[in-house]
Order: sequence, then C-alpha cells, then structure tokens
Amino acid sequence: MQQQHRIIVLGAGYSGAIAAGRLAKRLRREDVAITLVNAEPDFVERVRMHQLAVGHALTPRPFSEMFAGTGVALKYAKVTAVDADRKHVTVVDANGAEELAYDTLVYALGSGWNSQGVPGTDEHAHEISGRPGALRLRERLAGLDAGQQVLVIGGGLTGLEAATEFAEARPDLDIALAVRSGLGDTLSPKGRGHLRKVFDKLGITVHEHTAVTEVTADHVTTADGTSIPASVTVWTAGFAVHPIAKATTLEVSDTGQIAVDATMRSLSHPDVYAIGDAALVAGPGDKPLRMSCASGVPTAWQAADAIAARLTGTKLPKTAPRYFNQCISLGRKEGLIQYVTADDRAVSAALTGKLAAAYKEMICKGAAWGVAHPTLGIPARRRPVVREPALEGSPAVNASAA
Repeated sequence: MQQQHRIIVLGAGYSGAIAAGRLAKRLRREDVAITLVNAEPDFVERVRMHQLAVGHALTPRPFSEMFAGTGVALKYAKVTAVDADRKHVTVVDANGAEELAYDTLVYALGSGWNSQGVPGTDEHAHEISGRPGALRLRERLAGLDAGQQVLVIGGGLTGLEAATEFAEARPDLDIALAVRSGLGDTLSPKGRGHLRKVFDKLGITVHEHTAVTEVTADHVTTADGTSIPASVTVWTAGFAVHPIAKATTLEVSDTGQIAVDATMRSLSHPDVYAIGDAALVAGPGDKPLRMSCASGVPTAWQAADAIAARLTGTKLPKTAPRYFNQCISLGRKEGLIQYVTADDRAVSAALTGKLAAAYKEMICKGAAWGVAHPTLGIPARRRPVVREPALEGSPAVNASAA
C-alpha cells in the first residue's frame, strides 16, 4: 500500500484553518494525511478582539465541529520548534513533547503584539492581538471607575477600532488615542473627515504626532517629555511574527517572516509553505502585503491550491495580488470603508456611517463563515497524488492577495 503524503498545517487562525480545509477538499483522503496543529481547540475571531475586551460574547467555533467529516486530523498542542532540514516539528501538549514528521509543511503561526522595545510596555500595557490579552483587558476595564483614563497607543486600524469600541461601550471613561502622525493620515479626505467626526462624537481625545517612549502603571511619557495620564494603556502599535521561523534554517526577512515565491513556497525549503502574517509576500509594485486578514486568507487559498496542483500534476494557480478596500469598525453603529488601489493606497471614494458598519460586519461574518465551512463551495480536485520528482521544479506564478 502506498504511503500517504503527510501535510502538517501549523496554526489555525484565518489562514491556517482555511488552508487545511481547502486542502481537504482538493485532495483525496487515501492519498494525503492532513494534520492541523493549534494550541487551542476552537477558532478565535481575531478581528473582534476589541469587542471581546468590552464584554461582547463571541460565537463559539470548535474545530471538532468545523472539521467534522473532512478527514483533517486535529492536534491540540503548542508548537515549540521546526526542523526544516529533517522535516520534523516539535509540539507539546498535556502528554509532553512529541515530534511530527511531514512531507509538506504549511506554516501559519501568525503574529502577536509588538511592544517595539519601548520601556515599560511589557510590564504595564495591555494588548488585544489574541484572546488571552483581550480577556485580561476586559477584566481590567470592568474594574475601572467613571472618569478613569484609557489610553490607546497606535493609529493603525486596530487602534482606531479599539478606541472607538471602548468609547462607545464605556462613555463614562476618558478614552484617548496617541498616534505618531496625524489621525487617519493614510485615509482619503472623506475618510479622515468621517473619522474625526466619529471621534468627536464619542468624546475621544487624540494626541497627534506623539511618540510614546515609556509606559508606567499610571501614565506614559512621550518623546518631548510630556506625561499623559493613563489608568490603562492599550498597546496596538504593530504586530510581530511568531519567533519560531527565525530560529530555523528557513530563509527569513529581518522581521522574521518566511521568504516565499508567488505560490507561498519557501525560497529555501520547497517542502515548506508560509501563509498569512508569517509570510513575506510581494504584492503589487513588489510592496510587501500588510499583516491582516485581508492578506492572510488569499495567501491560504494560493498555498493550498499550489500544493494540490503540484501533488496532482495539474495547473498551478495564477492570479494577480491586489487590495480593494480597508474595512474599519468605529463601534457598533459607525464604520468606514476606505477604497484603495491595488497596492493599498487610499483613493477618494469611501463608504461611511451605518451602511459602512453593516458592510464591515458582513465582512467579519463572511470571514468566520469561510473558516467554519472550510470545504464548502470549492470545486474538488480529486486526481491521485503524483510523486514524480519533476513536479518539484514547477514554475512559480503570481499569488492572490485580494
């Protein structure tokens, strides 16, 4: 009996879970053994962590239900090491450490918060890059008295969504946002105007052109020596990728992201594919795709389809990478959909208000539905796995990053 081709997917965020399900649909169970490794037994909607922090209940999405009947084996364990030369990964669960061998590895360990090395951040700031951090912040916010200060650091989409969510849910608190540049300065004039209107309506104080250089238990210090009071500081100034890849022999960037070709295949180890925040992916104009769900999901599609194509001897996927919009929730009642160029630069058009909020909610629900139904709506590619070494030289093509 011919041995099954062993595919291991590390990480079950948006990218990893979608890739595992898509592979299960594309390939025959008798030909491949797909294992999805994740530390937690249920899917976390990372785009809703600011909602979780203010006490909203999120829909449970157990992987055991999501992948029932798909043939995907679930391994609940923490990944501690990857040996890309020996083609093994080391994981730890309640029973101890274990080595898992693979023929193809899909690396989707994603990213976490990035303290940027600012003194005091690790000790005193809260983060919402994952569920544990969001739950700790929820407990802290619930214990605040009226009038206490919550300071959000970072003017990216996460910071904007967090500040507005906190202000809407807790109008009794003093909410502020500190940004290095201007508020919404990457948005169009229409987008910036709406953002300021919502911030004013919610009573959010904005500290523009402000670089935070130190965080303490009750205030932050800025580059010009100003002290800003903060009973709670929430740090949203960027993401850092999981450190495991940088500790391997895989070719990685200065950020620790795995260098890949247009099919998400490692440039140094052809048996490894990297997707989502873990991958350094060239988009339009050779600009790296930003760390986001908008980038992660299409990279998962691309990698899964490329793996299936190489294993079955069919045509490699070829689609052009591009962005369409940036979707920003501004609390539950307001939103902003900023339309962008293919390489993610704002254009004049923007959707605002309640319609934008509904649009953003639809996008979030659609992303979660796609993870919860990973094998639905995908035309099956059911050819037997082809094992000729010649397939390893298949040409690379452009990745999808819509």
